[in-house]
Amino acid sequence: MTERAETQRRVMTLIEPFNKKGIPVTDATRFAQDLEWDSLTVLDFVANVEDEFDIVITMNQQAEIENVGQLVDAVDGLKG
Repeated sequence: MTERAETQRRVMTLIEPFNKKGIPVTDATRFAQDLEWDSLTVLDFVANVEDEFDIVITMNQQAEIENVGQLVDAVDGLKG
């Protein structure tokens, strides 16, 4: 399994409890539009991602991340 695939697997696991509608999640799944997350849900989810990977995602970075694939790539980049 590639490092990106492992990151994606872990991110998908973190999404599950927040995916109240049971929407199938792919790299193209958008947080606000597809999963219908509000800002509080996003903050809770980002905190979980930061804890899981021991990283910090800045507010500027968060603003640029719209879908799961972008998040996986950002996490991979922040892990170094």
